[in-house]
Amino acid sequence: MIIDTHLHLIYRERLSYPWLKSVPPLDADFTYERYALEARRLGIGAVLHMEVDVAEEDIERETDLVSDLAGAEESLLVGAIASCRPEQAGFADYLERVRVNGFVRGFRRVLHVVPDDVSEGSLFRENIRRLAGTGLTFDLCVLPHQIEKAIALVDLAPDVPFILDHCGVPDIKGGGFGVWEGPLAEIARRPNVTVKLSGLPAYGAEDWTLEHLKPYFAHVVENFGFDRMVWGSDWPVCTLGGGLSTWMGATQALLSGVSLEDKEKVFSANARRIWRLP
Repeated sequence: MIIDTHLHLIYRERLSYPWLKSVPPLDADFTYERYALEARRLGIGAVLHMEVDVAEEDIERETDLVSDLAGAEESLLVGAIASCRPEQAGFADYLERVRVNGFVRGFRRVLHVVPDDVSEGSLFRENIRRLAGTGLTFDLCVLPHQIEKAIALVDLAPDVPFILDHCGVPDIKGGGFGVWEGPLAEIARRPNVTVKLSGLPAYGAEDWTLEHLKPYFAHVVENFGFDRMVWGSDWPVCTLGGGLSTWMGATQALLSGVSLEDKEKVFSANARRIWRLP
């Protein structure tokens, strides 16, 4: 069974997504039913929903919506990575509310859409440290030039498990390997960081091929290995680079020659361990 650790759902009549208008191909409804039809055919048997940067007033409503969808019979949804605002004083109370709701498995604050110094604030850092001992993770969604700041945050919270989204968002289309490789290797030295194999097609050119992805994947494996790697579809963002089936096929090709044990780690075992999934 495959565990997808990075699914976005978009319900425009239920929630507000301020950024959608700037990405016309994604300015549509991307529902659970639409995703699940294709996911089941690919062997995906469990899914974590990833927050979609909804309007701040809709953050908890997004979690409620996904939780309701998870309650349906035979739903693939087994948990959520919820949005948060660690830079705000209300985070501590929000954390306590979330801990009561066992459906939430972690948090994400997209950092590449805010000023670079947001994660350097004392309140932000204090609130991230609150996650220590809770079993909740924090996803790092940063651009290559921001990985240095992500490292500083990780070093200040060594007991918090961090997930580096989309392999650190390399600019594959622009040939950005040189800008990305050093920071990626440096953050991989932190044992509390796991890399998420996701998003790569969206960062390539429209005519990307497996050969474009291979050097990036090889560098990730060299530095993180397979014990600290999980897989995510990044649906529907992956539709910008071919779609869910295309990304799954590319992943399987990248993993060809890898042992069955290591494939299982990437596709399910590591996710089960990190997020305490059945």
